[in-house]
This record gives sequence, C-alpha cells and structure tokens, in this order.
Amino acid sequence: MFSGGDSHEVARWLKNFLTSHAKREHPRIEVNLATDGEREGVAYVATLTLGERAAPPLEFEFAEVAAHRGELAWCNALAARTRRLAREHLLEGRFTDAPRR
Repeated sequence: MFSGGDSHEVARWLKNFLTSHAKREHPRIEVNLATDGEREGVAYVATLTLGERAAPPLEFEFAEVAAHRGELAWCNALAARTRRLAREHLLEGRFTDAPRR
C-alpha cells in the first residue's frame, strides 16, 4: 500500500477498504462515503448500512488517511473498528446466520 495521493484517490481507497472489511461481517453491508460540499478535499464521512439499519458515521480527515493508509498498524486498527461497528450496530440480534470469520 502507498501513503499519500489526491483526495479522489484516497477516497476510493478508503471506501474500498471499509467495504472489504464490513462485508467480512455480512455480504450485504454497504458503505456510503460522503466527500462533497464543505468536506471536499478535506474530510470524509462513511456510513455502513444494512437494509434500513445504519451504523453511526465514521469521520476521517483527508490528511490523516493519506498519511497513514500505508501503515499496517493503522490499517489493522481501522479494519477492527469497521468490523466491530458492523457487528455492534448492524448485526447484533438481527441475523443469527451472519457469516463471521
């Protein structure tokens, strides 16, 4: 993985990364990434959804993601946070057959 990049490249990487880890909890989880308006080029807000359910939004500063997306420890922490959010807010008590790895 590489650090740095422009806002659009980092946004694409962040959405793909979050989606990859959220779908490990349940394949129908979707990630919506807001990058427009006053956030454009500065920050991102990601929301994990499953049907009508939505997890609390995750907020990211562009500079932080760009600087750390190449760091294994930072990526591991973000992956764990994403999976925990999916389990706690989208899956708990709702799907007893949700795939877990």
